[in-house]
Amino acid sequence: MVSGNHGGGASSADGGVASGSDGGVASGADGGVASGADGGVVSGADGGVASGSDGGVVSGVADGTAPCACAGRRSRRSRAWAELLRLPALFSVPGDALAGAAATGSAPGCRTLLAIGSSLCLYEAGMALNDWADRDIDAVERPHRPLPSGRVRPAAALTAACALTGAGLALAGRAGRPALAVAAPLAATVWAYDLGLKHTPAGPVAMGAARGLDLLLGAAATTGRARPALPSAALLGTHTLAVTTVSRQEARGGSPLAPLAALATTALLTRQVTRRSAPPTRGHRAPAMDTGTAYALKGPRTPNRNPGQESAALLTTALGAAYAATTARPYFHAALNPSPPLTQRAVGAGIRATIPLQATLIARSRSTATALLIAALAPLGARFAKKVSVT
Repeated sequence: MVSGNHGGGASSADGGVASGSDGGVASGADGGVASGADGGVVSGADGGVASGSDGGVVSGVADGTAPCACAGRRSRRSRAWAELLRLPALFSVPGDALAGAAATGSAPGCRTLLAIGSSLCLYEAGMALNDWADRDIDAVERPHRPLPSGRVRPAAALTAACALTGAGLALAGRAGRPALAVAAPLAATVWAYDLGLKHTPAGPVAMGAARGLDLLLGAAATTGRARPALPSAALLGTHTLAVTTVSRQEARGGSPLAPLAALATTALLTRQVTRRSAPPTRGHRAPAMDTGTAYALKGPRTPNRNPGQESAALLTTALGAAYAATTARPYFHAALNPSPPLTQRAVGAGIRATIPLQATLIARSRSTATALLIAALAPLGARFAKKVSVT
């Protein structure tokens, strides 16, 4: 087998090699492999394999036929789009709408699913638009990204951002007017961040507002009311603000103040979300029993320990601890050495920590099953993040 990048040799029946004037390669009767000056690859009847300068591979088969290289090109194209859209980060999205629904005290329904679909579309629209807007900066700082490397055309990325934004708004509209009333400013915030606010002091605030609005979208779609979910939206938005602040120096490194502030924010949020609180109202409360009658029936008053509430409280504490553990070490390492690799690792951990934070918010609303479902997304997101970076 012989492979070349710009020109090659020709193998004869006795294994000799020669090159033609055009730099092409020819194979003899033994079925050797030849590559032309353009890096194309041809395989002989013996099934030899060679790769050209573009990295494509074509392998022969026993009957002398050569399959098309389309499958390899499709695989590379899919990989490029997965990097552009940062697909593993999608695992951090469904929990927003479900946390919003839980904060209202209602079980998720069909409209909640529509809100999740809207969130996914708007999130990916922001990813595509982000790389389109930063294509000149990435050409210098991160030339391996899909747009500066030429694997995805800028026009295709912008078209995808527009199409995904339209799809997200359409899905929100199907969920009802209250949902659309939240999705519209959410989409506007995403576009404003990517096209102008990202490199200003208002950038982290805008990103935090977008994540908070995404949680409110779930509440508005589920019940038509977003107000009960405002506290949860503020907590989730604060976490996102901290992560975004750290991400602003992931390409060149910078000050340790940002990761230190994010570490302190994580500690405060952990304490806040694990505080015991009353479950959301799910209906009318039963009339209070007369204290004298209660004493006569049950004797001295003892603390009311509902097993369901106790298990929810324990789950909330465990998930809160998982949230803190996900970010604590990467933030601390980035504070000690704010180099680009450690800062990028801290940002990735912050994005992944969104999932246990969402699960904690859901668990403290006594939606145990939903909290466990969201928590199960964390290891999946971490696994796929090893294949495609989320930063």
